[in-house]
Amino acid sequence: MKPGDESGSLRGSFTMPSEVASIPSCVDKLVQLLKSAGCLEDKQTDIEMAAFEALANAVIHGNREDASKRVHIHYHCRPGEDIAIVVKDEGQGFSPERVPDPTAPENIEAEHGRGILMMRAFMDEVRYEANGTELHLRKKLR
Repeated sequence: MKPGDESGSLRGSFTMPSEVASIPSCVDKLVQLLKSAGCLEDKQTDIEMAAFEALANAVIHGNREDASKRVHIHYHCRPGEDIAIVVKDEGQGFSPERVPDPTAPENIEAEHGRGILMMRAFMDEVRYEANGTELHLRKKLR
């Protein structure tokens, strides 16, 4: 827990390089932080899957694997309540509404577009801000 936080919640942040190879260790780091605070309960797989997709999208599509850019991860968990994760990239952004529906017949063979669908399946809230460079994820723990 963060010192001086009487509510029992945990909040923090860290950054990662824009390298695909860094994604698994960053997901592991996030999971361990949340687990140590008693926040994961039975939601670990959901958090792992959504975090992996969020970081992959930030690295690959947001920062375009540009080594001079970073991905910023902010987290806030309230045991028994919810987990909030914000993933920010340093890219130019995008319009989520313009991403083709991967379940539409004409897109079944497409290689992109499933990450957002997966995050929506695993999280209770998936929202983009800051012109699509900032992804907000929320998972209820109740």
